[in-house]
Amino acid sequence: MFLPPLRLVCVSLLSVALTVSATPRLPSTDAQILERLPIRATDPVARELRSLRAELTASPKNHVLADKLARRYFDLAMAEGDPRYIGYAEAALRPWDSGSIPPTLRVIRALLSQYKHNFDGALKDLAIALEADPDSVEAHAWRAAIFMVQANYAEATTECTALAPNASELFATGCVAYVEATTGKLQNAYVRLASALKRHPDATPNSKLWNLTRLADMARRLGDPKTAEKHFRAALGLGITDNFLLAAFGDFLIEQKRPAEAAALLKDWARSDTLLLRLALAERTLALPTAGARIQALEVRFAEAALRGEQLHLQEEARFRLYLKADPRGALRLAIQNWKSQREPRDAAILLEAALAARDRAAGQPVLDWLMQSGYEDPALRSIANALRAAAG
Repeated sequence: MFLPPLRLVCVSLLSVALTVSATPRLPSTDAQILERLPIRATDPVARELRSLRAELTASPKNHVLADKLARRYFDLAMAEGDPRYIGYAEAALRPWDSGSIPPTLRVIRALLSQYKHNFDGALKDLAIALEADPDSVEAHAWRAAIFMVQANYAEATTECTALAPNASELFATGCVAYVEATTGKLQNAYVRLASALKRHPDATPNSKLWNLTRLADMARRLGDPKTAEKHFRAALGLGITDNFLLAAFGDFLIEQKRPAEAAALLKDWARSDTLLLRLALAERTLALPTAGARIQALEVRFAEAALRGEQLHLQEEARFRLYLKADPRGALRLAIQNWKSQREPRDAAILLEAALAARDRAAGQPVLDWLMQSGYEDPALRSIANALRAAAG
């Protein structure tokens, strides 16, 4: 699967019963259990993890086992939107310090770093991994993904070119199409990617999911919501749990003024901050009695993240402040801070929306510049940009 979604988000570990002023609980011993993960003990995944942990405990410097366990935890974090798995993945790499870690573990460490928005550290590890294996498709793909987050499209294109000789046609096409769709070639990117996916009906489910989710977004931006929904539902039909897909489809349903469907889609995913935010937005629109508890839960999670010094989900918190707390200035402050490290379209959207609500064109100018320079095509986003220009006179 090319360019795994940089969910760019980190969720809190505390229950909704905590208050904002609650004192974080610290374990008195290593054996004390603070909270259990949602996986049941009898679940096959739980059994797999127990087996891998036991093997690694018996052979803690076995880099093959460490890589396998860390990747399994990383996959769970990406699927569930639960960052606790990232901590467990990091623990598998703990026997190696920064200088001694073998190149084979640099890629997974880079994945964990980018999850926490340490993009510079991730790029450094990936560069070192590529010195050992210049043909690594995974390392090139992740560098491309990070460069896309940073709006460094020239470097992303370079990485796509570098991976092409060793990647499948669908993988390589997905890389190029992702860049094109962000840089003024949306129609061409959609046709290119849709054609490639059609030529590869035997692609892996994960590859299909990634490509279908991107095709859905492209179709939406091309003004074809019916086709966008078709792609979203095809992706959901693959039966793969994916936090990014659920968030993207939830956003789509909310934008299409179908909050009841969004709430039904996300009702069992309140443990993920990104999905809880969308659930709260849908339930607030529907005036459901549960909306207040959702909003309070988000308030607690963001407050606790701030106490821990985390700045991993500023975009989501800005959206929360703007639309659920009616605090445009607070939202704008967060969106500006977020834009310093993350410059994806969703980051651009919340900064423009907050700047418009606060009537502060100067704050939104970096995104107005990005729109002009990148050629990014999205009628909804450009409408907000035009409204900001008009409002600021």
